[in-house]
Amino acid sequence: MEKPVLWYIADPMCSWCWGFAPVIEKIWQEYAAAFTVKVLPGGLRPGTDTPLQPEKKAQILHHWHAVHSATGQPFTFENALPEGFIYDTEPACRGVVSVSLIEPEKEFPFFAAIQHAFYVGQEDVTQSAVLQKLAVNLAIPESSFTAIFQSDETKQQTQAGFRQAAQWGVSGFPTLVLEDGTHRHQITSGYRPFAALRHSLDSWLHQYRH
Repeated sequence: MEKPVLWYIADPMCSWCWGFAPVIEKIWQEYAAAFTVKVLPGGLRPGTDTPLQPEKKAQILHHWHAVHSATGQPFTFENALPEGFIYDTEPACRGVVSVSLIEPEKEFPFFAAIQHAFYVGQEDVTQSAVLQKLAVNLAIPESSFTAIFQSDETKQQTQAGFRQAAQWGVSGFPTLVLEDGTHRHQITSGYRPFAALRHSLDSWLHQYRH
């Protein structure tokens, strides 16, 4: 019997997803036997083409401080989101899709690498050269990553993922959705600690197995 799929619908440039990183890592480790865990990059701000305005920047940094306070995840606040920064999350999402097509088992580590590079390393993960470097750090050949990242098929697949998240009614990230054949059940929309999610996952599994 095929294992049910646990969809992690997220965006590597979503701060609450960064806060959720240790939680999804723990779920991935503890529930690997029960579920096939898959990432669906949902697209936080895909296709944005205007530089971040000061009031929007202040709003985003306020969220970052809230995530840091709630989860303890590290952020580098000083000089974050420099002037002229265009907060387009499509390239980072497409990078995750690219890695899933090249080496699926590196999808999670790559997602986490983008998050760390953005929130802690202050790297501009909207740039293909930065994403390429992160892929190479995970021993993914540069030529393979670049070819797939730039292909129309990958661009289309990334957009299809955004649409799928919208069709499923996902309104915020991170969201966890369990899929068993034709049935889907939302476990959480928004950040929740592991202990709270464990109860939801275990009760779903109990019903599924009976």
